[in-house]
Amino acid sequence: MFGICNLAIIPLRFEPSDRSEIVSQVLFGEHFEIVEQLKQWSRIKMQFDNYEGWVDSKQYQLISEANYNQLSNDKIILNADLIEYITDKSNLLIPIPLGASLSFLSNTDINTSNFYFEGAKITGIKEKKELINSAYLYLNAPYLWGGKTPFGIDCSGFTQMVYKLNGYKLLRDASQQATQGEALSFIEESEPGDLAFFDNDEGNITHVGIIMENNYIIHASGKIRIDRIDHLGIYNPEINKHTHKLRVIKKII
Repeated sequence: MFGICNLAIIPLRFEPSDRSEIVSQVLFGEHFEIVEQLKQWSRIKMQFDNYEGWVDSKQYQLISEANYNQLSNDKIILNADLIEYITDKSNLLIPIPLGASLSFLSNTDINTSNFYFEGAKITGIKEKKELINSAYLYLNAPYLWGGKTPFGIDCSGFTQMVYKLNGYKLLRDASQQATQGEALSFIEESEPGDLAFFDNDEGNITHVGIIMENNYIIHASGKIRIDRIDHLGIYNPEINKHTHKLRVIKKII
């Protein structure tokens, strides 16, 4: 079975319970495979990054395998504004966040609610320099574990969405993203748009941010913020100390 998110944002949970940890979010228009079903809950695998979790079975629309495959092969079209609105045939408005998927709107088999969208769209592969412009769209967004929108986002959700807006695929978690791309030996080799990864005392990758020019980094720590980066890690000038220990820098594109 297969489904598509027909609501603005729904939580993707670690376990089938409303009290369970939110590990990610499913944005409007994102599609997925349903790999297990309980009475109220469905375990899904996201098509974009193969990420798995549980969603409330009332919070999505079923689609056929043929439609799933077609959407998977179609070009990705995303909402380009911080917030926009989808209109249905009754002229009801559904707010959708930056990065929500609009690819299915031209598919009459899926578009059973007759949704209409008149806002700005983004599609295709952009130049690497555009990554920083996209990152600025999330500046000051509050930190939210599992979040993927300007209304709440975590460190790897931020990097994944920035890359997605520019036509590139990243995996969901920081530890997964650290397996992608080419490792650089020194910060001096990095370019704006490269990813910096940070580990904890046990050596596990727990944080990621996007390299900017002149030894700055944009990342999620309390909010999406800009700090300094050096060979030790992220330096926060407000508290005059390093907050994250640098593990590796990766060139993804």
